[in-house]
Amino acid sequence: MKRRVFLQRSFYGSLLVAADPLGAAERVTSLAGPRLTILHTNDWHSRIDPFPAGSGRNANQGGAIRRAALIDKIRSEEELVLLLDSGDVFQGTPYFNFFAGELEFKLMSQMGYDAGTIGNHDFDAGIDGLAKQLPNLNFPLLSANYDFKGTPMEGKTLPYHIIEKGPIKIGLFGLGIELDGLVPAKLIGETKYQDPVERANFTAKLLKENKKCDLVICLSHLGYRYRGNKVSDVVLAGNSRNIDLILGGHTHTFMRKPDSIPDLDGEPTTINQVGFGGLRLGRLDIGFDKSRSERCVRCNNLVV
Repeated sequence: MKRRVFLQRSFYGSLLVAADPLGAAERVTSLAGPRLTILHTNDWHSRIDPFPAGSGRNANQGGAIRRAALIDKIRSEEELVLLLDSGDVFQGTPYFNFFAGELEFKLMSQMGYDAGTIGNHDFDAGIDGLAKQLPNLNFPLLSANYDFKGTPMEGKTLPYHIIEKGPIKIGLFGLGIELDGLVPAKLIGETKYQDPVERANFTAKLLKENKKCDLVICLSHLGYRYRGNKVSDVVLAGNSRNIDLILGGHTHTFMRKPDSIPDLDGEPTTINQVGFGGLRLGRLDIGFDKSRSERCVRCNNLVV
């Protein structure tokens, strides 16, 4: 099999919604094949409204309406757009206390998210509370390492999902953080945590080799990096194969540019995360050659 080449050309864009984000962003033009725009969020924690005026450096930023407008603008200017989330949609404002996640999921469905994964705070209304809100979603929740057998979530998530955007076949899967010691046992019921590195290698190989996906993306709620050997996005990247992108969450890391970590075969795995509270919308533009065996990526994480 021909070895793929991944050329990372990334930068950070601090662009306001009122400005023209696409006019300032470099476009991927070096390859002659299709281009895919990946938009992603993580840890927006029920921030429906912008941060209030007295919120210091975050004042008057974020908010679901602004995000939706920015997403619509990008969709109007790019042909192939994918919208993803890496967990912790719930908890953080009175909207969650009053509506238990209903509003958050309905807004994400209206924005046209393609897939998401589950964060630890998404269990804050209990596993039955999470299951109760699933009818408000029109996209799949992905989890390759939570075994929900015997719980209200049994059969209601997918380990992976394949989406075709134009000629590009994209394999997606989700990974969640270990819940023991992080979430009270009564909130997760009989949920069993499985080793994320083992599950990632199994699923990514299936997507890349068996399902012949051009791009394999992990939606991770493991956290970007820790001291020690705790499993993180960085640890996962260095101990796996066949994963092209890891879109992370949990540690609320505002990445100025994506990280690139060699995998077990020496191939670069790109990691990106965009903080918390809906303050940023992650954007990765990926250009492919005609055969989709070579590609390059540029990043422009946008201020909402």
